[in-house]
This record gives sequence, C-alpha cells and structure tokens, in this order.
Amino acid sequence: MIGSILLVEVVRRMLNRAGRKFALARHLVEHCTWPAFTVAAMVAFNLVFGPGMFGDSPSERSLAGTVERVLGLVMIGAVTWLIIQAAYALTDVVLERLVQVEGERNRRARRIRTQIALVRRVAAAVIIVVAAGAMLFSFPQVRALGAGLLASAGIAGAIVGIAAQPTIGNMLAGLQLAFSDALRLDDVVVVEDEWGRVEELTLTYVVLRLWDERRLVLPVNYFTQTPFENWTRHGSRVLAVVFLRVDWSVPVKNLREALYEYLQGNPLWDQKDWTLQVTEVLPNGLIELRALMSAADSASAWDLKCDVREFLVDYVRDNYPEALPRFRVETPETRAGVPLDRTP
Repeated sequence: MIGSILLVEVVRRMLNRAGRKFALARHLVEHCTWPAFTVAAMVAFNLVFGPGMFGDSPSERSLAGTVERVLGLVMIGAVTWLIIQAAYALTDVVLERLVQVEGERNRRARRIRTQIALVRRVAAAVIIVVAAGAMLFSFPQVRALGAGLLASAGIAGAIVGIAAQPTIGNMLAGLQLAFSDALRLDDVVVVEDEWGRVEELTLTYVVLRLWDERRLVLPVNYFTQTPFENWTRHGSRVLAVVFLRVDWSVPVKNLREALYEYLQGNPLWDQKDWTLQVTEVLPNGLIELRALMSAADSASAWDLKCDVREFLVDYVRDNYPEALPRFRVETPETRAGVPLDRTP
C-alpha cells in the first residue's frame, strides 16, 4: 500500500512541476490528488485483503465475502470520483482560456463557457448514476431481481416520468437555453424589474447577481416561458441615455459642445456614439434634452450615465442659471400686457 501511495506522490510532484508551463498538469493536481490517493489505497487494500487472507471455514468465507463487497463498493466510488475530477480538470483548461477572452470574441466565449459548464454537469450526473447502478448490481439479491425489474420497467418509467415532469422539463429548459444561445454566463438581463448579471446557470436554476449584490434565484424554465431583457445578446456594448428638462432659453449648441468635450475626457466612453438632441417640447416653457453615449458594457454605461447627468446639471446651473426649470404663471394683468406692481 505504501508503494502505491508513493507512486501517486511521485506522479503528483512531476505534474506539479510541469504545471508551471502546462495548465492541464496544474488542474490535474488541483482536482485529482485526493481521488488518486484514494484509488491507490483501495487498489492496495484489494491486493492485501485477497481471498488467500481468509480460511475455508463458513464464517471466514462469509467475512471474506463481506470485506470483498465493501472494498468493491468503495473502489467503485473512488474510481467514479477520480473520473469526474479528471473530466473537470480537462474542461477547466478550456474554461480558463475562455475567461481571458475580451472584445468582439467575448460573446462567443461566454456561450461556449455556458455550454461546457452544463454538459459537464450532465456528464457527472450520468457517471454517478452508472456508478450507483454498478454498486447495486454487485449484490446478488439485486441481480436476481433484475428480470422482474426489467419486466416492470415500462410501468415504473411512466410513473416516474409523470411524477418528475417538472424536474425533467426544467433540465430540458436548461439545455435549451445553453444551446440556443438565448442566455449565457455574464449576460446582463432585466428580470422582474431587476437589473442583474447571470452569475450561475445550471440545469435547474439560474442565479442573477443584482446591481446591489443581492442574488435572485429563478428556475430555468422561467426564461423559456417569460419574456426578459437581455442587454448583451449580440454584444456587451450598451447605450446610456440621460434626459434633462430645461428652459427654452438654454443654448443647445453650446451645451452639445460642452458635452462632447466632457466625453472625450471620460474614460468610460468608448469613443464611438454620442449625441445631444431636443426630443420634446413640454408645457410651461420647458424642453426635454436627450444625451446618448455608448460604453463598453452595462456597468460602464451606468457609471457614465450618472457622470454625464451630474455634469449637465452643474454646467447648466453654473453657466446658464436662467435656463433652470421654472414655472410660469399667467394672470389677467400679464395677459393684457400690464406689468405687475412689485412694490410691497
């Protein structure tokens, strides 16, 4: 047993040294160290506690059978653990590279990350089910019942299918979202009037990290049955909009030039789209201005929108205070052109 564990330790040290250059070796060490030690220990136990360790008496044969069955069950569990962790190590190499992708390829990278994350969850579930079946069939009583179970499999399958319909529908909805590219990890969405980013996407639920760091957990089938806003469906670039209501006397041209100068010095602006337009003439002598500017992502767009709104308010107040919103009141005297007497 000591020899098998030493062998695993030697391999671990070699992979750890190779992990400085190769990501796969590093992830194998991170994921497979303890499963590999467990498998090595179970192989050693199976070699040591073989049939020759026990006598031929009925009690000793019964004890040998029990020990052999327990070691077999633990061995199946250890090998299953090792296979799952090795699969996670292989996929982590791809996921690590995709996280570093930025720019125009970021959307495709997030789609692949979402699909890999869901597929490996499904693969892990399948491996666990197969391992559980192998454990059960290691018992002679279960193998004897195999024929009867197969005969009633149709009825049992129908009953289980009806009972598990919501769960199965949820799992299918998760696969549909992943492979239809409708929702991806890190997508920015608006759901139930809440703005958030997709933090986790599984076969049964989706976790949204909201702007105030709260987590909104929704079933997967919510996104296949209910409309929702996806701000990063075709890219992460977002337009920010600011509305400002001022008096007619404001010089829009000067305000437009000041906004452009401010945007050029703001690092949140992506140097692409911007405009300042009069979008509405309101009652009581006011006009509505709309400032539109683009940002690289939704978080930058939100901060840019707040910065521009603050700049416009300060600029109008400091340079054109007469253009601040005012309410006009018409009296019979002013309607007739008679000036109001302002003496106390």
